[in-house]
Amino acid sequence: MAQSLYLASLDANSGKSGVAFGVMNLLTRRAGSVAVFRPIVRDEHARPPAPPILNGLETEVVTGDPVITLLREHYRLPQTYESAVGATYTDVRTDADEALSRIVDRYHALAAEHEVVLVVGSDYSDVGASVEFAFNTRVAVNLAAPMLLIITGYGQTPADIDAALSFGVAQAESDHATVLGTIVNRVDPADVEQVRAAHPGTGVIVEAPELGAPTVAELIEAADATLLSGDPDVLTRIVGDVVVAAMTLPNLLLRLADDKAVILPGDRSDVMLGLLAAHQAEGTPSLSGIFLTGGLRPAPQVLDIVAGLDSRLPIALVQHDTFETANLIGDVTGTIASGGERKAALALEAFAAGVDGDDLLDRLRLAKPTVVTPIMFEHSMIGRAKELDKHIVLPEGAEPRILKAAEILLRRGVARLTLLGEESEVRSQASQLGVDISAAKVLNPGDHEIRERFADEYARLRAHRGVTVEAAYDTVADVSYFGTMMVHTGMADGMVSGAVHTTAHTIRPSFEIIKTKPGVAIVSSVFFMCLEDRVLVYGDCAVNPAPDAAQLADIALSSADTAAEFGVDPRVAMLSYSTGSSGGGEAVEKVREATEIVRSRRPDLPVDGPIQYDAAADAGVAGTKMPDSPVAGKATVFIVPDLNTGNNLYKAVQRSAGAIAVGPVLQGLRKPVNDLSRGATVPDIVNTVALTAIQADGRTDTPQAEGQQ
Repeated sequence: MAQSLYLASLDANSGKSGVAFGVMNLLTRRAGSVAVFRPIVRDEHARPPAPPILNGLETEVVTGDPVITLLREHYRLPQTYESAVGATYTDVRTDADEALSRIVDRYHALAAEHEVVLVVGSDYSDVGASVEFAFNTRVAVNLAAPMLLIITGYGQTPADIDAALSFGVAQAESDHATVLGTIVNRVDPADVEQVRAAHPGTGVIVEAPELGAPTVAELIEAADATLLSGDPDVLTRIVGDVVVAAMTLPNLLLRLADDKAVILPGDRSDVMLGLLAAHQAEGTPSLSGIFLTGGLRPAPQVLDIVAGLDSRLPIALVQHDTFETANLIGDVTGTIASGGERKAALALEAFAAGVDGDDLLDRLRLAKPTVVTPIMFEHSMIGRAKELDKHIVLPEGAEPRILKAAEILLRRGVARLTLLGEESEVRSQASQLGVDISAAKVLNPGDHEIRERFADEYARLRAHRGVTVEAAYDTVADVSYFGTMMVHTGMADGMVSGAVHTTAHTIRPSFEIIKTKPGVAIVSSVFFMCLEDRVLVYGDCAVNPAPDAAQLADIALSSADTAAEFGVDPRVAMLSYSTGSSGGGEAVEKVREATEIVRSRRPDLPVDGPIQYDAAADAGVAGTKMPDSPVAGKATVFIVPDLNTGNNLYKAVQRSAGAIAVGPVLQGLRKPVNDLSRGATVPDIVNTVALTAIQADGRTDTPQAEGQQ
């Protein structure tokens, strides 16, 4: 039976969903299978509705119960939506005892399938607060779930918070509930230290207004608007405030600020064009969106000018008049899910700063995990990187995905960052995207005194190739070379690139400048294949097309070291179409020779080959084909004979088994440089920066789950 934790708030507006998001982040670090359960939901949330379509444009607007949707999708929880629902408010009003029985039955059905269940109490949207809290404590008692009480600090004095904490704990305990801990959320920054001093051991989370602010997409949905222009990726931008443009442009400009949305009559094309120009000008506020009212679509020639400006700023057409539009969007409350990765990072940052997560987990006494899930692996990487405090250079500084990832990395403290590019362009691009990169350093490789030092050093390194200082001066202005020189000279600990550049453009400078580690013949790569319950390592799937036996052995040794560096106990399978001595031929002999080279160089390393994939991965097949092998049936590192096999293998497993592929991770270099896929997502970039920071440290102390031993 699963362990559980019941989140309950004493009142409305406690920000319980943000706390649930932070707690789930903790639980997925420690448990292999975690689920969410909501005992009571609104009637319309009993079943998940169809995904919404916003005027033909799919958005990330939350569907169904917001908390269930947020946690299931962000943490990839292995459960259906329906399994997370207990009963509805109508059920409770009709027959509370029957509803409670249904809640308990549905909870136990879910708990039987998972190690841990996070139970998120009701939302205070239907009955009086005292009555609803009493029902929540009754549910918690019947589920045998310890409670984590959440008190709102919004608009409350420290004295109000004292009284609420005392009442909540006393009420829960009088109802025979077990109180595991308390959290005061949304506390005024001026009162945080006083509240913490008065309540040691209580989590105190500062108010983060951006978490409750709506996004452009939410305002478009609320106004039933149509997107005329702008970048759909910017629809997750947070709207700080809304202003109605009822004055001339010069006066309006005085009232603008970053993240404001402007409501404008649709026939005022002159003001719209002025706002667009101001939005793109350096040193002026960066708007979040423009809403044109009255159903008045700008003339085609005006829209041609808008298209020519190539602005990311969303412009939406609303059928309602200005007054109605202001009412529709003026009081929209935002959700964490609507803000994409940015709001997720904000929520985790606020939670981590206010709550001692390790202490909370220690009190919950979770059992030691026996598996490693993809989310656990990612958590492990992020956690280690934060402890290491490494400095990573990102050469593609103006690329939107890089900028979005940079904000998340900086907010979560994963690494210190330098972005390469023209500073005004980089910061202007960030402003238009609504991301905060103020903590990052921005360097322009083409206009910096460091360029001369790099040119001298590069010319020295490549003198045997006839490279002069003058030629080197031009070469190091390239962002890939400049970033690699930063790593070479110790100005950065590692480099991540490739979101818009080719693999060759990213890694060629590292071959020329950083070069391989002592004892390593070639640079190669691995993918971490995160399956449902374990992490495997595949190499080489990205760099070397046709390695010979010696190179294949080198790849195997590097891959084993990389696996150990990231907490995967290396047991190396040298893959072939033949197992053991059952087959022959040039390809098989190459793998057999490589296996012997690995054994001679590392007698302590469990390795076997040639071996087929099924014999390496499946204990049943291994018992028949290689019963005495230390690797067969339990391999963790799979070495393919060539790039054709490797690239197809990892993609086949990724698509057919639903595995998450992290990589490619370059290995064998003296200092880490990693290449992104040009289709890399923001989370991909965050993960790659984290693993690069870990490579820069080079230690192998990642905790291993029992299933990985």
